[in-house]
Amino acid sequence: MNNKLSILLNIPSFSGLSEDQLKQIGQIAVEKNYMKGKIIFSEGDDGNGFYIVAKGRVKVFKVSSEGKEHILHIVGPGETFGQVAVYAGRSFPASSAAITKSHLLFIPRTAFVELIANNPSLAMSMLAVLSVRLREFTVQIENLSLKEVPGRIASYLIYLADEQKISDHISLPISKGQLASLLGTIPETLSRIFTKMSGQNLIEVSGREIKLLDRTGLDDLAMHGKLDS
Repeated sequence: MNNKLSILLNIPSFSGLSEDQLKQIGQIAVEKNYMKGKIIFSEGDDGNGFYIVAKGRVKVFKVSSEGKEHILHIVGPGETFGQVAVYAGRSFPASSAAITKSHLLFIPRTAFVELIANNPSLAMSMLAVLSVRLREFTVQIENLSLKEVPGRIASYLIYLADEQKISDHISLPISKGQLASLLGTIPETLSRIFTKMSGQNLIEVSGREIKLLDRTGLDDLAMHGKLDS
């Protein structure tokens, strides 16, 4: 129980809850471990609970009829996933899998619904999480539909710099193939644009380590979406 509580204390979406409320969630939580590549749930599975990432990273994705995978989200420590299906009482609309060895907490739907019925503050906190996720979806749709690939890449690099709180250097949390899927492109196009951005002294790439050489130029690229010829 102490291990579960220490995990829950570091979940932003539960930050407004009392320790007693967190203990109640800990009592219904089930710890689960997944090796890299292991499927957590598949599209169409019963939405019988949601998950919290304690350690590792998870991808939420859909597979097209042609078998092409498109990543919708990358979920890291302190983040939750699978809540929408749980609240709606429906099946999962996408699949998920561990992209690194991962330690998760599984919150069963039936027990959680009963818990929030008796804790309005918990319900409000989870609604706040859903509103943030909706905003992320809105931004993602805007990036994929309105911006060209260079603009999507620049936007993502700026997002990572802000998230990692380092203004001139970032570490990609996922592989370049997974990044390409997340941004709605293919690895070859991603590599070609990285090369072009490096040639224009916007970034310097070394594996997953990327130095941001020209933040103003990246901001402009994120806004307008086109690289100079």
